[in-house]
Amino acid sequence: MANRVDVRALGKPDLQGLLALYGQLIENDLPLAPELAEMRFDEILARDGLTVFGAFVDGTLASTCTLIVVPNLTRGGMPYAFIENVVTDAGHRRGGLGRRTMQAAIDAAFDAGCYTVRLMTGAKRPGTLDFYRSCGFDTTKHGLEIRRIPAR
Repeated sequence: MANRVDVRALGKPDLQGLLALYGQLIENDLPLAPELAEMRFDEILARDGLTVFGAFVDGTLASTCTLIVVPNLTRGGMPYAFIENVVTDAGHRRGGLGRRTMQAAIDAAFDAGCYTVRLMTGAKRPGTLDFYRSCGFDTTKHGLEIRRIPAR
């Protein structure tokens, strides 16, 4: 029997599943107090242009990504978008969930009138980069960043 898969924007009841997935995203991440996690997620849910998408397998969150749509004064006022925090549960990888989740975010960006969707990754594994290319991303620009993450 096939598993039921639903892809949708996350809501407040999905926080614990999201945090569990994020535990697989960043090894040795900085600790996050439960009260702060709830406060930050409430901020995310309330912010226009910010959506966390998830794919659920039989009701369990198994894949996620975050879409950020940014208003713009160039390109005729067309917004642009970023996708961040992409992760699929290790037990559900290579089954199409990540692609479905990413496609939901990409579709939402273009439905919002975005002229581009951008994604930065620190991944170096060829399989991860191939996955992003298979979702339609191309290495047409260079990503640069400045980081300030406190030491643990």
